Amino acid sequence: MQVGAIVATLLVVIGAFVWLSGAFRGEDAESANPSSPTSPPSAQAADGCTPAPAAPGTEGELSAPDADEIAAVSGKTVVATLDTNCGAIRLTLDGAKAPKTVASFVQLSQLGYWKNAPCHRLVTRGIFVLQCGDPTGSGNGNPGYGYGIENAPADGKYPRGTVAMARTNDPNSNGGQYFIVFKDTELPTDGGGYSIFGTVSSGMDIVDKIAAGGNGADGVAPALPISTLTVTTETKG
Repeated sequence: MQVGAIVATLLVVIGAFVWLSGAFRGEDAESANPSSPTSPPSAQAADGCTPAPAAPGTEGELSAPDADEIAAVSGKTVVATLDTNCGAIRLTLDGAKAPKTVASFVQLSQLGYWKNAPCHRLVTRGIFVLQCGDPTGSGNGNPGYGYGIENAPADGKYPRGTVAMARTNDPNSNGGQYFIVFKDTELPTDGGGYSIFGTVSSGMDIVDKIAAGGNGADGVAPALPISTLTVTTETKG
């Protein structure tokens, strides 16, 4: 009986990692066309939430932050507010450990890249993450540029409340998609891991509520839709 239980557990974890590779790559054969707006899932809003807007369906044609923009946040703390249809989630971003990532986050927030962008993936088995930041709602969208990995943990451990970048198998494919860890998670380190650039300072109760709702009919998106209506940042000295 013990052997059977161990095998079953391994299958769940392995399955989660296989799904993770597809989820963080943003490659899904059944995803909506990135050029077409995506409607929110046909599910009722969670308590305390308003109905999520339709995804804009647009990708970016932007350039990565330049040296001056990176220097503006390097060594500094940036406070970000994700104003969602379920309330505010506030992040503390680390410009000392991940200056390129934080500079990109600031730029995309200032340009309104994430206006009405849905959190399009929820993983609740083996790993525990809510993935956001794609205005297409398909998991394939990007801002038009990519950059390398920063501050990825060598042990692959991502504590609850961690905010990190999603990417493809290409280590230089960090862009606009990010994920929030709602339960201590260990991710593969192959290929360099995933850039940690901040933590949730308030609003984890919102993330927990969405996670508790599980997945919708497609088995990928959260059953309780959540979108970033606006994202704002403030750089501290």
